[in-house]
Amino acid sequence: MSQTLHLTRPDDWHLHLRDGATLAAVLPHTALQFARAIVMPNLKPPVTTTELAAAYRQRILAALPAGADFEPLMTLYLTDRTEPDEIRRAHASGFIQAVKLYPAGATTNSDAGLTALKHAWPALEVMQELGLVLCIHGEAVDPAIDVFDREKRFIDDQLIPLRTQFPALRVVFEHITTADAADYVREAPGDIAATITAHHLLYNRNALFQGGLRPHYYCLPVLKRESHRQALLAAATSGHPRFFLGTDSAPHARGAKESDCGCAGCYTALHALELYAQAFESAGALDRLEGFASFFGPDFYRLPRNSTQVRLVREPWSIPAQLPMGQDSLIPLAAGTQLDWRFAGVV
Repeated sequence: MSQTLHLTRPDDWHLHLRDGATLAAVLPHTALQFARAIVMPNLKPPVTTTELAAAYRQRILAALPAGADFEPLMTLYLTDRTEPDEIRRAHASGFIQAVKLYPAGATTNSDAGLTALKHAWPALEVMQELGLVLCIHGEAVDPAIDVFDREKRFIDDQLIPLRTQFPALRVVFEHITTADAADYVREAPGDIAATITAHHLLYNRNALFQGGLRPHYYCLPVLKRESHRQALLAAATSGHPRFFLGTDSAPHARGAKESDCGCAGCYTALHALELYAQAFESAGALDRLEGFASFFGPDFYRLPRNSTQVRLVREPWSIPAQLPMGQDSLIPLAAGTQLDWRFAGVV
């Protein structure tokens, strides 16, 4: 078995960086492993205009460590009031690669999201015309729907009708969590792909309750049954180009996670490639990690593949118990446990 793994340098096609002290603390982790990342726009206030995206991009670039080689790929936050002309400005900017659809109330900082798909039809028509990607948090938000069924209900009730209305719209179904989503993306007509997180490949919903309530494994969409985890792992390791890497790494201060109403999100930017390597090795598919991590994402976004490589070595190490984050601390996913692979730099 190989002790060294070389991959074309990957990109992260779904990332939360936040802002301010949090941005400064977490950005170096992503910039070390990934060449580019699709940066989520759910700040407070959200990034709803090209002007706001440009300003956020400059803050990201200013926070990069000296000598870092990293490009933030920006997104706009889709609202009920997003104007077609704003979509045109975003596309013309050259630095905005996608627009993000959050159903209102679905996850962290999604209160300004869509209350009904029909409100976004004028913006979506222009996106379809221009070929601008729509990234979707695919969960139904009706409180009557069981939290474990919200992804499937979104597919049936909203995604299929949306793509019937806009058949040429380019869609990324983000952080899929179910066999239903994997099957839909694999078989659906048109220009669609999906990102899959490392935590949804490695853990099922039992991880939330091992020995007590484990808030640092809580994310949205929530971890699902083992059968769904296996379906996701099969999709990710299949070599199918519609599935690619998106960490959905989401930093929250320890106190915001360990509270009476804890925030959703798993922090994986520190050890993302090691987690993915662990998952792919568990399926005997390390030879397919490069396609998933390095090729299929840029191909879908119509961007060039990276020219440099990264190296992973088989060297057991323990994930830190916590990390500094401004005046707070941050708990990485699976803190204190051991991984078999270690990131060894860009080559």
